[in-house]
Amino acid sequence: MSKTPTNPASGCDSQQVGGLITVDEALQQIRNAISPIAGFERCSLRDGYNRIVAESVTSPINVPAYINSAMDGYAVNGNDLPAQGERQLQVIGTAFAGIPFEGRLQSGQAVRIMTGAVVPDGADTVIMQEQAERDGDTLTIRNGHKPGENVRGIGEDIAIGGVVLAPGKKIRGAELGLLASLGIAEVSVRRRLRVATFSTGDELCSIGDTPKAGQIYDSNRYSLYGMLRALNVEHIDMGVIPDDPDAISNAFATAAGIADVLITSGGVSVGDADYVKQTLDRLGKVNFWKIRMKPGKPLAFGQLDKAVFFGLPGNPVSVMATFYQIVQPSLRYLMGQDTTVPVRLRVRTAEGLKKQPGRQDFQRGILERDDKGELVVRSTGPQGSHILSSMSLANCFIVLAAESGPVAAGEWVEVEPFEGLF
Repeated sequence: MSKTPTNPASGCDSQQVGGLITVDEALQQIRNAISPIAGFERCSLRDGYNRIVAESVTSPINVPAYINSAMDGYAVNGNDLPAQGERQLQVIGTAFAGIPFEGRLQSGQAVRIMTGAVVPDGADTVIMQEQAERDGDTLTIRNGHKPGENVRGIGEDIAIGGVVLAPGKKIRGAELGLLASLGIAEVSVRRRLRVATFSTGDELCSIGDTPKAGQIYDSNRYSLYGMLRALNVEHIDMGVIPDDPDAISNAFATAAGIADVLITSGGVSVGDADYVKQTLDRLGKVNFWKIRMKPGKPLAFGQLDKAVFFGLPGNPVSVMATFYQIVQPSLRYLMGQDTTVPVRLRVRTAEGLKKQPGRQDFQRGILERDDKGELVVRSTGPQGSHILSSMSLANCFIVLAAESGPVAAGEWVEVEPFEGLF
């Protein structure tokens, strides 16, 4: 599940001496250091929702299983289509979906047919009802049609034995329907990734307790819960661990024994009471711990025995930004999910944006349409990493390159919509 990076330059010493690495470099180093988890299980179709396919799913049947009509209309023989002018045919019956026409068409005959109904023997073409005229049992069709039109062939959608879902595919509504259409009742899926989390800091107070002087409620615990729940992992919430070296060491040891991944928040800066990185240096391996990213510079990544470790900053916006940009794609890779690329759009800003060159910036923005109906983006307001309300107000990240400076109103910027990201 985790492996030692083959490139020595990606180790902890080079990062501590060399300073910050970019978001892309961080993602690549993580990818080089980890491998998807092993293990899968069989589950019922409904229980497969939001799981990752472990083994190729092949079709036991042809879809369609029989030649059928793609339209409401009239089934005819292609040899009866007029090359010029028009031709009259005799309507001899009706074929409904689920109730085939019994019999065989002869030359000069037609059958009224509904969408999805079996095309009768002797017919190979369907004329749309809007392109034919009927008077009693007499059908008039004109030239301009081709044999075989509006007919679905056997296996046209899916051939028997064909792969319908490959390993790594996430099962959503469309996939459930697809599997059901093939009569498949069970599917092999990757086991759930086990992710342990805990917050650190004597300043944190749990919900239900009364904060003491200088304490704040721990919001990171709940933000991480929500973000991990969306990924459908097995979440192990270890609560709040005090700023005590022994307590943090014990928590690390416990997490390493029960989880594939440990995510902490707080304790990765350089303060005297920030023990998370120190503990990881002693018990495991730190690959890097500084990213050229705002918010979220102090982010640690490494290994703790067989577990993968992510040490997130303490500020709540930094936790969410680093989770979505760094941790989430890494967890998806560990889960065995297909590589996903975040959707980014280029839009104009409705107002100026403050930015200092140096770090890639993920500002919180509101993507909306202006009075011309064009997409524009505006800031949620102050962008401090402690302002968690900015994440609730926003519906996108405004992604600004590290080397860029202030952005004037009307300039083009990249935005990453939250819809689909969360």
